[in-house]
Amino acid sequence: MQKHVLLNVSDGTTMQAYVSTPDSNGSFPGIILFQEAFGVNGHIRGVADRFAKEGYAVIAPELFHHTAPVGFEAPYNDFSVVAPHFQALTYDGLAADAKACYDWLVQQANVQHDKIGAIGFCLGGRVAFISNATLPLAAAVSFYGGGLDAIADKAKDLHSPHLFFWGGLDTHITPDKVDTVIKAVHTAGKEYINVIISYANHAFFCDARPSYNAQAAKEAWALTLAFFKNKFENK
Repeated sequence: MQKHVLLNVSDGTTMQAYVSTPDSNGSFPGIILFQEAFGVNGHIRGVADRFAKEGYAVIAPELFHHTAPVGFEAPYNDFSVVAPHFQALTYDGLAADAKACYDWLVQQANVQHDKIGAIGFCLGGRVAFISNATLPLAAAVSFYGGGLDAIADKAKDLHSPHLFFWGGLDTHITPDKVDTVIKAVHTAGKEYINVIISYANHAFFCDARPSYNAQAAKEAWALTLAFFKNKFENK
C-alpha cells in the first residue's frame, strides 16, 4: 500500500513523507528511506516500493520541507534548483526530521518497534548516518554519503552496525574522504561494513541517472537486503 502522510517535526514544522507497506497482513520491520538531493521522486518512491515488496514498512520524508513546496522534485541535470534548499539543511534539523519518521513508525501497530533501520543515498546517506547517531536503530546503510567526512566525529554515537557503499570512480567523494569516515567508525569501535565498488561511479544505484551501473546496483541491493535481514533477525 502506498500513501502520503504529514508528520509533525519537533521544530514546529510539518513534513510530508511517502509511505509504502506490504500488501499482506502482519507486522513488519521498518525502514526510514532518505532521498538524494533531488526530492522524493519516482526513483526514491520506487526504492520504497521495492523494500515494501521485501516485507518492510517504509517511510521516505521530504527533507527540504523547510524551504521547498510539498512534493518538491528537481531535475538531475540542474543542481541550481536544489542548491538553496540543500544549503539550508542543518544537522539538528535533519536529526529532528529523522526522529519524526522514527516516531511515526513506532506508532504503527504493524511495525516491529525494535527492528527499525535507515538507508539513504548521497544526501540521504549522510542523513542515514545522522539517524544512526541520534536514534536507537537496529541497522543503517549509507550509499555514497556526501559530506559524511565533515561529521565523522559523530561516529562515536552510532547505535547500530552501519553499511557503507562507495563508488571507486566517484570524483565527488574522494578516497581521502572515505578514509576519514571509516577511520572514525573504526576508531570508535563501532560495527561496520565498508564496500568500495571499484567500477562504479557516484549515484550508481539510481537508474534514472547517467552514472547508473546495473551490475553494481544489483550487487549492492543484494547485500543491503542481507544486511537488514541479518541485523533485524538478531534483535
